Amino acid sequence: MTLPLAGKKALVTGSTQGLGRAAAKQFEAAGCTIVVNGFADGKYVGADLRSPSEIESMIKRAGAIDILVNNAVVRHTAPVENFEPDAWNEGLAVNLSAAFHTIRLVLPAMKARGWGRIINVSSIYGQRGAANRVAYVTTKTALIGLTRAVAMEVVGTGVTCNAICPGTTETPVHEATIQSLMHTDSLSHEDAVRKFLAGKQPTSRIIAADDVAAMMLFLCGPASRDINGSILSIDAAWSAG
Repeated sequence: MTLPLAGKKALVTGSTQGLGRAAAKQFEAAGCTIVVNGFADGKYVGADLRSPSEIESMIKRAGAIDILVNNAVVRHTAPVENFEPDAWNEGLAVNLSAAFHTIRLVLPAMKARGWGRIINVSSIYGQRGAANRVAYVTTKTALIGLTRAVAMEVVGTGVTCNAICPGTTETPVHEATIQSLMHTDSLSHEDAVRKFLAGKQPTSRIIAADDVAAMMLFLCGPASRDINGSILSIDAAWSAG
């Protein structure tokens, strides 16, 4: 069987669990050599994405990257007036600045080879606001601006830069919330999911991480060569309402 991405190397940040892990698995199955990043033991590159120097070290260790998925994220919740400055700074560093640094470091080699794919993982909250999530909403919105700016710079080089905006996707963080609802409200898993998504995702169903990863994979295939600077939602019509 021909592997569509054989010979390519992909870096997926924040790939020890959840969406990043699903993406890494799908890229590996498609033939990619995978560089995974996160705080875990083993084959993972545990670069602290708050640190530009550690990001640079990670890229040097990885070598030439063909596919970059900026997925790493931190979440903090509090009203603006109670939002800790350290939490704000961490959100900017991990959710936004890390993507800038990885892009600036991998782009020269992508341009030199005449091929590259950059995928920035934004969010439904990159397209609409939410209370008590000022850093998350700000950084996910800014990722869309970063995507558009980079896309304009890579026109005609064989490199593309796109953003995806998932709705509520299966992750350990969301599952923990659902488990808490099951316990406190004596709900079944299905009913807890429905309550968790009330007023948000119209299907009342968590989006599968594998489905989001499949969209990423498509963006790296031959049929997507003219998709550049696009902001692609996978949110079960949440953003359409």
